[in-house]
Amino acid sequence: MATQHLLQSGMDPETGTSRTEDTFAHDNVVSIETRLTESGREDHFIRREGKVYAGTHLIIEVLGGNGLDCVATVEAAFRRCIEACGATLLHIHLHKFAPQGVSGVAVLAESHISVHTWPEAGYGAFDVFMCGDAEPWKAVEILREAFGAEEVRTKELLRGEGIV
Repeated sequence: MATQHLLQSGMDPETGTSRTEDTFAHDNVVSIETRLTESGREDHFIRREGKVYAGTHLIIEVLGGNGLDCVATVEAAFRRCIEACGATLLHIHLHKFAPQGVSGVAVLAESHISVHTWPEAGYGAFDVFMCGDAEPWKAVEILREAFGAEEVRTKELLRGEGIV
C-alpha cells in the first residue's frame, strides 16, 4: 500500500526521492518494449492492412438529431452499438443535466463508448474506442438511426500505431 502511494505521488518507492517525468517516460518505454517483444507474447494489438495498432477510436458527431436529451434513448443506443460491434459491456453510467443534456460512458472490456449531448442544438459528441476483434464502425449507422440524425461526421484514429 505504501509503495502504491509513493508511485501515485511521483516518488520512487526504492529511494523515496522524487521522480521526473523523463524518468517515468523512460521507465514506461523500456517496460513496454520488454512486454511486447517477449517470446510468445500475445499482445492483443490489431494487425490490419499492414498496420499494427492498439485499437480504433472513432470521433462521431451526430448533427440534427432527436432524443439526445433522453437517458433511456442514449442507453438503448449504447447497448445496440455494443452488441453490433461485438464488444463486452462492463458498466454504463449516464448523467442527465438540467435543464438539458446527457453525458456518460459505457465501459467495455475492449475500451469505451462516451457521449456528451447538446439537445438544444441537435448535437451529440460520441467517442467509440474499441480494441481487439470488436468492430467500432458498426456503431456509426446505429447512432445515425437511434437519433434520426440529419448528418453524421466521423473521424478515425488508430490508437497506439507504431508502438509494436
